[in-house]
Amino acid sequence: MQTVLPIVVAALFGVAVYLLLSKRIIRMLLGVVVLGNAVNLSIFAAGRIGVAVPPIIPGGNLVPNGAIANPLPQALILTAIVISFSFFAFLLVLAFRAYQDLGTDDTDRMRVAEPEGEGPPPLGY
Repeated sequence: MQTVLPIVVAALFGVAVYLLLSKRIIRMLLGVVVLGNAVNLSIFAAGRIGVAVPPIIPGGNLVPNGAIANPLPQALILTAIVISFSFFAFLLVLAFRAYQDLGTDDTDRMRVAEPEGEGPPPLGY
């Protein structure tokens, strides 16, 4: 488990970067989701996950007897999952509206500010 987790996190980061560098908006959105999951998994791994160490102090003790998992990263991950889901939903609505208005999800053809047929922009006022 200790050696597989960094490999999975690195693979998720690689896939996320590959998807974010795409020309299509939907692939970019999927890259944002995968990147969020990779970050969550790396934060979760920083909290010392394991089978035999729950994030609970036994009853009657004020301090833990041995090694325990850190509960703070787990709480932060739960919050980050909710925030990333709402962020993805917002980006999905924006991408859908851009597709409705422009008729494409290709970033090269989304040239509203600088149309292809008109020459370069003015150099001064």
